[in-house]
Amino acid sequence: SQLDQLRKMTTIVVDSGDFDAVKAFTPSGATTNPSLVFQAAQKSEYRHLIERAIAESRRGATPEKRRDLLVDTLFVLFGVELLKIVPGRVSTEDDASLSFDTKGSIERAVQLISLYERYGIPRERVLIKLAATPEGVRAAEVLEMVGIHCNMTLIFSLVQAAACAEVNATLVSPFVGR
Repeated sequence: SQLDQLRKMTTIVVDSGDFDAVKAFTPSGATTNPSLVFQAAQKSEYRHLIERAIAESRRGATPEKRRDLLVDTLFVLFGVELLKIVPGRVSTEDDASLSFDTKGSIERAVQLISLYERYGIPRERVLIKLAATPEGVRAAEVLEMVGIHCNMTLIFSLVQAAACAEVNATLVSPFVGR
């Protein structure tokens, strides 16, 4: 099959929040994005993750911070489950609204990594997915220096890929064919 041919030349990473779909492709890694997590969260078999995220976001968070903590917790809980399936890493997307906010991207990435570590997942198994904007590249530079690994996305040019490589981003994910 084409998938088998690809496995000979590259690493297979599935972009999904559906655990059964991930199991079917036996990838070495997985990545999620908000739309895929929210799509999967509509299924009854994932209700327990939503309920857990709601319960945990209520503990210790101010009302203003609860929404962000709820979303982050839900994404991390999906990531934790994906890491039970894949032997490699999971990429968790930083908030797209922070694509032009270096400080905000760094703070959100630290929050995500802290949540993963709270669930017993070492940071080496997590990639924070950042947009390859100038601000995102600067955030990746800082994050990589403190051991938070980054998957740079929304790459449409060689210039963007080179900028990500220059700051030692762990992974560059170009949009091939666009």
